[in-house]
Parts: sequence; structure tokens; C-alpha cells
Amino acid sequence: MSDTFERSCEHWSEAGRAEMEAFYALASVDYRHLAEAVDWKAWLQARQKQAGDRRLHLLDVACGSGKFPSALVRHADVAAAAIQPVDYALLDPAEFSVAEARRALTPPFVAGREYVSTLQELHCEPGAFDIVWATHALYALPVEELQAGLERFIQATGDIGFIAHASADAHYLRFYRHYLDAFREGEGTPYTTAEQIIATLRQMGAHIDTLEIDYENGAPSAQWQQVEGYLQRCVFDDSVSLQQMLDHPITGDYLSTCRRTNDWRFSQKVQLIFIRAKRP
Repeated sequence: MSDTFERSCEHWSEAGRAEMEAFYALASVDYRHLAEAVDWKAWLQARQKQAGDRRLHLLDVACGSGKFPSALVRHADVAAAAIQPVDYALLDPAEFSVAEARRALTPPFVAGREYVSTLQELHCEPGAFDIVWATHALYALPVEELQAGLERFIQATGDIGFIAHASADAHYLRFYRHYLDAFREGEGTPYTTAEQIIATLRQMGAHIDTLEIDYENGAPSAQWQQVEGYLQRCVFDDSVSLQQMLDHPITGDYLSTCRRTNDWRFSQKVQLIFIRAKRP
């Protein structure tokens, strides 16, 4: 396992709740943009039509704290979709995350099976799920294990998969590279990029369609504590303060490009990747 993965697991815990909440004070907008980028109500209705009268079976990979299904209910009106209740399975290597996501689910999503596991260690029947998705979930999946993870991802879905992931020049990935250079002497496993995921899927022969969305996370300059928690969570390290990040020439130079007169703006570029299951 990579150092990045191990640190991310440490922070998905009750001890990291305050940092997590500070992060989502800014990062919840990520999921609102995902919810608004696609007509998910119609998309789910189309999946239901294919499934017939039975419930849809869905797997949320690296489910985190359930922000994506919550955003779909809040911003995409999926509760009004003409579908059966969705059997919503949860996968995450952290038991904390599975419990958080389960509590966050509201109709049409109903908690189903739970897998306390990494994606690359997922064991389920081929085609067990109509839908498998992973939203801002695969950053700590090491590149050398990426194909193995994506093979399990595709194997699990009988219909369609969806991955939302930031590009190499998005804030999350740029800042993490600067952090490694500044505070870990350049050592450490960088986050996996959307470009690497897309290239791997194409090498595997998967049929994919992509859509790019661009937006910013932001906060007023006065919200120092929230911005500090957000940036610490971006790198899974709460031992480095915002002041230290600003004082270091590497992270400081980058963060200076994110500051405006009265606020902070963090530029994001996210790829929405739709994967159609391979047919014989």
C-alpha cells in the first residue's frame, strides 16, 4: 500500500471529524457541480427501464461520507424519479466512512450490502450491480494498482459505471504535488489523475464517454480555520498549519495564486467518465 493511501485511511476516522467537516465546508460544492452537470433523474429512470420491475442495485466505491447521493437528492431531484428504491451498496476501506455514508442515505437510496475493502480487493459476483460509481474517490489508489482496481470496477457492473475525478492541473492534484515537494522532500505517492484513469480504461478496451466541468471552491479570507482544515484534508496532514503552508516558498507561491483581495479561490477541473460495460 502507498504512503498516501495509508494516511488517507488514518484521516477517515472519528479523530479526523473536525478536519473533515472543515474540508466539506468548501468541498461540498464539488458534489453540487456533479449533481447539476447531468440530468441524473432521467439517467436513473433510463437505468430503471432497463432493469424492469426490480430494484436497481448500485455500488458506491470509496463512499466517503455519502456526499454524492446527498447532493443528488438536494440538487438533482432524484427523489422524484420514477424508479424503485435503489439498493445502495457501500464500499470503503474505512469502517468509519461506511457508517457515515449509510447514515447520509435518504430515498430513493436505501442502504444495501457493505464492503469494508479497497476496490482492488472487492469480491462480488460478476455483474452484481447495475451501476457502479466512484466520485472523487480514487486519488489514493496507487497507479501500479489502478488497472487491477478498474478491472474489479468493470467486473462488478452489468450495465454502466461512472467515475468523477479531478484532472492533473486541478487544485487537488497540483496542491498535493507541491505539498510533497515542500514538506516531504519530494518523497511520496502523488494522487492518481483523471488522465491516468482514462488512459488505463482505454488500454483495457473499455467503452467510455467523458465530460469535463470547471469550477472553483472558495471561501472568504476571514474563514482562516475552515481554509486551513480544507487544505490539510487535501493532503491528509493536519500537522502542517496554513501559516506554514504560506511561509514555505513552494506551497506559498502556489497559494498566492489562490488568494484574491477578500477571498480564496481554488480552481478545479473534473472529468466525468461514463463507462459502458463490455459485451461479449
